[in-house]
Amino acid sequence: MDLMIPDTGLLFWMLIAFGILFFVLARFGWPLITGVVERRNERITKALSDAAAARQLLATLKLQEEIILQQSRDEQAKLVEQTEALRQKLMDQARQTAQEEGRLMLEKAREQIQKEKEIVMQEVRLYVASLSVEVAEKVLRKQLEPDNRQIELINQLIDESLIPRA
Repeated sequence: MDLMIPDTGLLFWMLIAFGILFFVLARFGWPLITGVVERRNERITKALSDAAAARQLLATLKLQEEIILQQSRDEQAKLVEQTEALRQKLMDQARQTAQEEGRLMLEKAREQIQKEKEIVMQEVRLYVASLSVEVAEKVLRKQLEPDNRQIELINQLIDESLIPRA
């Protein structure tokens, strides 16, 4: 049983060794260990705050991304609307231009037809007048005697028939 109960001398030297060890650790070891632990705590706290800031920044960036995406969608829709409006406007202008050109072509065609009609009517009048004069000449030759007075009358009638009537 002697091994279980230490001797007082041994106990004394053990207490002195423990005191020296405690003093050395308290003087040099504990501050170093607590400093390392505190620095580690500070780094962990800083890392947590940085992570929270990063999360906040990420959330802000995500919100900005959504805003930018929505703006780009809105701009895209606006551009599509503007393009559609421009297309419709161009179609209307082209339609109006085509109608105007068609109207002008129709007017020109009508004028051309009217001019040709007048030319043909004038030719027909001249032909009818010429034919009438020839018929009248033949009829008068058979019925009239060769008298100077009658020849003057015929010449006068011919001159009158050559003057166009208005």
